[in-house]
This record gives sequence, C-alpha cells and structure tokens, in this order.
Amino acid sequence: MIAVCRLDQIEVEGGVAALVDGAAVAIFRTHDGNVYAMSNYDPCARASVLARGIVGTRGDIPFVASPMHKQAFDLRTGQCLDDAAVRVPTYDVRVDDGLVFVGPPQESP
Repeated sequence: MIAVCRLDQIEVEGGVAALVDGAAVAIFRTHDGNVYAMSNYDPCARASVLARGIVGTRGDIPFVASPMHKQAFDLRTGQCLDDAAVRVPTYDVRVDDGLVFVGPPQESP
C-alpha cells in the first residue's frame, strides 16, 4: 500500500484523485467516516471524472454519482446502481495515523 494523502485533505462527502501504480484512483470520504477507493475512470462517460462526483447514499448503499451523466456507483463494490452490466474497479484502502493508503485493485465478486 502507498500513502496518497492525509485524511483531512479529503472533504467529508467529497473525493480526491491520486495516481497509484500508474492508475488514476478516486478516494472518497463519507459522512460516517468511511474511506473508499475506486477507479477514477467513468466507463459511461469515458472520462476520468469520478473523484469530482457527488457522494451520497441510496438506502444503506454509499455511492458516487458521476459528474458527467449521473450514473451512481457503489463505493464498496464499484457496481453501477443504474446499469447492472457496468462496474468500475475498487481498491484496498486504509487510514493509519491520519494518512490514507491505497493498495492494489480488489478482486471482482
């Protein structure tokens, strides 16, 4: 895992982008204090924009809505909530002593 930023550099309900082993990764912080990491690439808009998306919840599912076409992606799994055929990679992430660390992509379920 590599340190990408300090936790306080991510606004609550916001995201930041970081380069992790050559891949653009979006890191999000939710209102309940959880931190998630997924690919910054929105496959629907074909652009690296997810870090600029709107963070929210649908029921108990934390998600980010793409700033381009508003598709929602589950922050935990990368599954698109609006199209079952679409998923973005998610990454291992942890916070240690105020630093956010991102690891390799997680295996798809």
